[in-house]
Amino acid sequence: MAPRAIWSGAISFGLVNVPVKLYSATRSLDVRFNQLHAADGARIRQKRVCALDGVEVAAEEIVKGYEISPDRYVTISQAELDSVQAKATRQIEIEEFVELAEIDPLHFESSYYLVPEKLAVKSYAILHRAMSDTSRVAIGRVVLRSKEYLAAIRPLGETLTMATMRFADEIVGRDQLAGLPDAATEVSERELVIARQLVESLSAPFTPERYRDTYREAVLAMIERKADGEVVVSAPENAAPAKAVDLMAALEASLAAAKARKAPIAVEA
Repeated sequence: MAPRAIWSGAISFGLVNVPVKLYSATRSLDVRFNQLHAADGARIRQKRVCALDGVEVAAEEIVKGYEISPDRYVTISQAELDSVQAKATRQIEIEEFVELAEIDPLHFESSYYLVPEKLAVKSYAILHRAMSDTSRVAIGRVVLRSKEYLAAIRPLGETLTMATMRFADEIVGRDQLAGLPDAATEVSERELVIARQLVESLSAPFTPERYRDTYREAVLAMIERKADGEVVVSAPENAAPAKAVDLMAALEASLAAAKARKAPIAVEA
C-alpha cells in the first residue's frame, strides 16, 4: 500500500518557494493489545468519572484545566487555546543553514520525507544539490496539527528529509545528572588501550537490516501459536545475583571473544 501524504505546503527560503508534500518516514510496529474482561472476553470500556461524586461525565461537560498548585486549576476553553495557537501557514520557513555535526541527535524527534509537487521538481533539485554541495542542513519552523515545530531539512540520497526537533529548553541539561565521571576518575593506560582495541574489534559499517526487534517477533509468534490452540507455558526464571567483575579481566576476555568472532574459519580441502 503506497504511503499517503499527511501535509502539503512549501519550503520557503529567501523569495523562493518549493511546493512539497510530507510523508511519514517511520512507522510504529509495536504489538498493541486490547483490554478484555477475563471472565467473558468482552472489551473493556473506559468511562470518564468525576472524582468528587463518582458520576459519569458527558464529553460536552468536560473542560481543560492546568494545575497551578495542588488541587488548584486554571480552566482554559478551546476558543482561548485557538486564540494563541500557531497560525497554519502551510510553509516550512527556513531561517538558517547549519552543519549537521552541530546538531546533537537529542534534538531530533520525528522523521518525514519531503516530495516535490509536479511543477516544483527543478526548484526542489536545486535546493537539494545546493545543500549537498555545501554540506548544510536547513533549520526552520513548520506548523503541524496546530503546533509549531522547529525542523531540520537535509538531503538523504536524492530525497529531502525533515525531522521535527525539540527546542533547547526541552532538553534536560547534563549538569542536572548526578554520578557522572569527571576528570578525577582514574583510568589506567592499560585499561584504556584494551578498551580502544575492543571498540576497534567490534567496529563495522552500520547496516540497519542486521538488527531486528526480537521481542516483537517472539510476541507475534506466541500469539500465532495460541491462535492455533497451542498452550504456551513460560518456564520460571531464577535470577542469579550479579557477581563482582574484575574490569581488566572483563576487558581482556571481551577483546579475545571479539577477535575470535572475526577470525576466518579454516576450511579443509
